[in-house]
Amino acid sequence: MNYILSVSDLSKSFGAVTVADEQNFGVTQGEALGIIGPNGAGKTSLFNLITGTLAPTSGTITYCGESITKQSAALRCKKGIARSFQVPQPFSGMTVFENALVAATQAANLRGQAAYDFCIKVLEQTELLAKANIVAGQLTLLDRKRLELTRALCTKPKLLLLDEIAGGLTESECVSLVDTIKAIHAEGVTIIWIEHVVHALLAVVDRLIVIDFGRIVANGNPQQTMNSDQVREIYLGIDADV
Repeated sequence: MNYILSVSDLSKSFGAVTVADEQNFGVTQGEALGIIGPNGAGKTSLFNLITGTLAPTSGTITYCGESITKQSAALRCKKGIARSFQVPQPFSGMTVFENALVAATQAANLRGQAAYDFCIKVLEQTELLAKANIVAGQLTLLDRKRLELTRALCTKPKLLLLDEIAGGLTESECVSLVDTIKAIHAEGVTIIWIEHVVHALLAVVDRLIVIDFGRIVANGNPQQTMNSDQVREIYLGIDADV
């Protein structure tokens, strides 16, 4: 199968604590893959391994047919791997537009009018254009989440990693953000999405992986995976015998 990203026997340990335990999976071009698991299961650590901010103990990460296991985070970003963070981390003293422009110039290598035009296009897509001149530190939580998405998109990603982007939002805010993510996916961007707001995740993803103590314990159809006894017991805390 033609994977845009695949991990093979990927492991990461901190002493006796294992956050990734011989993980094997792939993501095809244009797919939306969801990842769930209890707190501390190793989901964000997996993103850190994929983006290069954490080095694996063993295993291989392949992107677009090339091993990137030992490549820097900056190089992976320039090659098209972008992420949002669970806690938004904008340049709080800069405007929304300036935050977008940093990503476009530093990661997407755009300059001048081309960079400005691209940022405007992305800000329209993420519904932040009307707030382009507002200082990022003054934004609401929803708009900070949208800015996280904007900055990631301004790197021109082929692979977009979303880390609990719906967390902390109201139901209506969540629905609005899901609509934006659906539109991004419809344009062909491959997505891997970690999320505790499961109904938001299920509205977008084509496949679901469940991680528990660093191990992949389920990988398949989202609804069937959520309804399995194993996931009900591990993730939802429901006794499978009930």
